[in-house]
Amino acid sequence: MKKISLLALFLLGSMSYNTTFAQERVVTRGIEVAINGYMPEVGVMAPDFSATDKNMNEVNLSSFRGKSVVLNIFPSLDTPTCALSVRQFNAEAASLENTVVFCISKDLPFAQSRFCSVEGLEKVIPLSVFRSESFDNNYGLIITEGPLRGLSTRAVIVLDESGKIIYRQIIRNVSEEPDYRSAVEILK
Repeated sequence: MKKISLLALFLLGSMSYNTTFAQERVVTRGIEVAINGYMPEVGVMAPDFSATDKNMNEVNLSSFRGKSVVLNIFPSLDTPTCALSVRQFNAEAASLENTVVFCISKDLPFAQSRFCSVEGLEKVIPLSVFRSESFDNNYGLIITEGPLRGLSTRAVIVLDESGKIIYRQIIRNVSEEPDYRSAVEILK
């Protein structure tokens, strides 16, 4: 009986270890790759992070408490799907009252600013996490292998006015668009 109990404890412990530390996976360019962890769950407070704005100033997520926040996260503005998501959120979610939309990537702030200027996108705020370890470590969305290693995967996180996560979507195939409608509807 003791052997069975010990074996059961060992197996349960092994399952828990694998579940806790296994990396989530996404598809980039047709190849399944790992990301550096797990995106925070709905119902928890969004971890604070700092990012760099177009003027090279550090911006903290926590300074936007009191507003609803959409985090539109993607690898780079230099891809068609990423550019489309910025345009789409500029048109849809940015029209909501008391809501700010951050478009987050590892692109340099100069490139983000140039893209938004050329496209006439004034309702979203581009933020670069090119030097943000707090984002990399707390959001678990950094691709860890393959040709896009080091970039963020595509995801959308929506926060209520208190900073609690009320919607999250990780897009399994990075070349696909997020579910804009669901992200915007949760804010209405």
